[in-house]
Amino acid sequence: MRHFGHIPPAARARLFHQEPCDFGADSAARTLAAALGATLYSPATRPKLADDVLKQAARGVVSMVLCLEDSIDDAEVVDGEANLVRQFADLDARGVEVPLLFIRVRTPEQIPDLVRRLGPSGRLLSGFVLPKFTDERGVPFLEAIVTAEAAGGRRLFAMPVLESPELLHLETRTEALTGIARTVDKYRDRVLALRLGVTDFCSAYGLRRSPDMTAYDVRIVTSVIADVVNVLGRSDGTGFTITGPVWEYFRSQERMFKPQLRRSPFLEGRAEELRTTLIEHDLDGLLREIELDRANGLMGKTCIHPSHVLPVHALSVVSHEEFSDAQDILRPERGGGGVLRSAYTNKMNEVKPHRAWAERTLLRAEVFGVAKEDIGFVELLAAGLTD
Repeated sequence: MRHFGHIPPAARARLFHQEPCDFGADSAARTLAAALGATLYSPATRPKLADDVLKQAARGVVSMVLCLEDSIDDAEVVDGEANLVRQFADLDARGVEVPLLFIRVRTPEQIPDLVRRLGPSGRLLSGFVLPKFTDERGVPFLEAIVTAEAAGGRRLFAMPVLESPELLHLETRTEALTGIARTVDKYRDRVLALRLGVTDFCSAYGLRRSPDMTAYDVRIVTSVIADVVNVLGRSDGTGFTITGPVWEYFRSQERMFKPQLRRSPFLEGRAEELRTTLIEHDLDGLLREIELDRANGLMGKTCIHPSHVLPVHALSVVSHEEFSDAQDILRPERGGGGVLRSAYTNKMNEVKPHRAWAERTLLRAEVFGVAKEDIGFVELLAAGLTD
């Protein structure tokens, strides 16, 4: 699979200076963590889940979480598990490529049990999402994955969700983060990415952001994100990929995008190619939050509606300017440091301070591609919608 693989090759050739790479469930963990993109959540109880998975794959989704936790009622768990077993068998029988599939469980005991029940169709499973992760609660989940992996003979990843009150409350945050860091480091080979449960953070204080506000406008949430990135997102080799929080708002109508362009207040003042968007419902909050995610060290995003996927992916493509700067900074002859003028003659690139940014940018370029010099968000969004 690849990002923008759902559009024709000729369209990709028009859009990309460097096309997104191919990857699959067996690719290196570093590649998969960067490639998660917009991870679409779906309740595990959906009766036509296999059809839904393939439908979303055809629209560009590359990672999905099939949820047995908060998205379903407590009384539905048993039926949800049975449905997952049926739907995985259906997908396996079709013999087609599927996105990276993860199951969000409630208890550690579900992990080996589900792997056993999935049987041969478990080859389609990439791992498990672990809710309300802390040092104490996380170890049994991670040990269950180790056990299930050994029994199934296939690599399984963990994606812990950081959403517990211990992380939110100031008096327990440092201890909680230190414990989580210790635990995920011990199981580093199993942990693909860390996910932020911002809805749970807001819930603890009875808060809910409006459609024109981002998670970063809620100061208590911003402080948690900053501390999580500070401890767990470092670029010195000890950090992990941390994904962006969910965007809650969407239109009930099937089509969120309409053919005419309109001016977006968020995009004004940026590069000319980004000044307009194809949006029917006001998605400026989502677009702004995606940009702020990356500015604050996050990569990828939790999504609960298919219409959010393409904007996340379109804004994840590396611009030609970013790519040019990153390549210049990482040239072998620049190993000694120094300062150089950007090829775009609009900034100074400092080799040593900007090295980690450049390495991160080239990894994103590998999985999301590099846009041609005259291609921006609007063209990428339009191609994904119409090609």
